[in-house]
Amino acid sequence: MDDKATKDRYIETVGRRKTAVARVRITPSSKTTFLVNDKELEVYFPTTEMQNIVTEAFADIAGKFKVTAVIKGGGMHSQSEALRHGIARALVENNGELRKTLKKAGYLKRDPRAKERRKFGLKKARKAPQWSKR
Repeated sequence: MDDKATKDRYIETVGRRKTAVARVRITPSSKTTFLVNDKELEVYFPTTEMQNIVTEAFADIAGKFKVTAVIKGGGMHSQSEALRHGIARALVENNGELRKTLKKAGYLKRDPRAKERRKFGLKKARKAPQWSKR
């Protein structure tokens, strides 16, 4: 019974970017697999750029994991970065020695940049209407 309990253990974390939120679960496995919103990684993120963003956190990790994620909000690029953030957090929770390398790469930081709100009297967040003296 004790073996099964450790085998089925998973680590759940949350990754965020802009308005995208990724709930990530990693489970030790024989090979690294991804399941994002019940779809394969290649199906959910069709471009190789976004697939690379997601897998960057696994760059020099020896262990293999099954990654399942539920992502809501944001655009495709923000979702891939939110997923990377969640994976990095989960890997650190699994093995604390990875913290230094992942932090140096910038994967543990929740990127705070987001679209600035529009202010009244302005056309956009900062663009003012054309001003004329007379």
